[in-house]
Amino acid sequence: MKPSAIRCITSDATVMAMAIDSTSIVTEAERIHQPSAVVTAALGRMLTAASMMGIMLKNRDDTLTLRINGGGPAGTVMAVTDGSGNVRGYADNNIVEIPLRPDGKLNVGEAVGASGLLHVMRDTGAAQPYNGCVPIVSGEIAEDITRYYADSEQIPTVCALGVLVNPDLTVRAAGGLIIQLLPFCPEDVLARVEKNVANLPPVTQMLEQGATPEELCAMALDGFEFEQLDSYDPQYLCPCSRDRVSRALTAVSSEERKSLPDESGKIEIVCRFCDSTYDFTAAELEIL
Repeated sequence: MKPSAIRCITSDATVMAMAIDSTSIVTEAERIHQPSAVVTAALGRMLTAASMMGIMLKNRDDTLTLRINGGGPAGTVMAVTDGSGNVRGYADNNIVEIPLRPDGKLNVGEAVGASGLLHVMRDTGAAQPYNGCVPIVSGEIAEDITRYYADSEQIPTVCALGVLVNPDLTVRAAGGLIIQLLPFCPEDVLARVEKNVANLPPVTQMLEQGATPEELCAMALDGFEFEQLDSYDPQYLCPCSRDRVSRALTAVSSEERKSLPDESGKIEIVCRFCDSTYDFTAAELEIL
């Protein structure tokens, strides 16, 4: 089975490219959350970007959280990933119905909004997680990720993201590409990368035509000698469990726990990421 995500570097170590076919990830998110088409596209782009950014973390146990809220009807859209690119996410409002853009594409920018911030939190096990945020450029996600890297990490970056949604709301294709210029990148290399980017078709178009992540990187690095650094097969994966929920409830004060049960004496907790439900009785809460 071919990997769904790979990372490559040019032989002179001046350019890094990473590509992912996230169709299976976004398909699982659509199955769980049952969103409208434009929310599937917005959440799918966030999941795709987060998965690639997670793979770029130094350690497999590190985590990264992306959160965007531009004041649009989708509300907050969030994605959380680990160092292997396994990712989960949700949107505050799954059902958003707005007109298509003039070019006939889903209007992700209007669903997300452009009046707010993109937040990035990296937890590497240090005493305090790293928190970065940038003003939203368009709400289309890819441009906002590009700005984050330029402003917060001073890394010249090109990010391309795409999600194709079928008329029956299933996912036809989803994927992403990140190209970064590494330190001491010469001007001629920059010019070549800019030319390649200008000639690239949309990511989903390439995937729909059968292109693999390896071929996406090859097109992005056309004219360069490069090698593959690593490969991954990230999944939509939620680590929630009854034990984790129980531990979270222990952090709630005793008085608050007493107010949680409903009239039948039970409490129902639903995971926002995977829709799993956990029921606790008043007696179980008392034990906690």
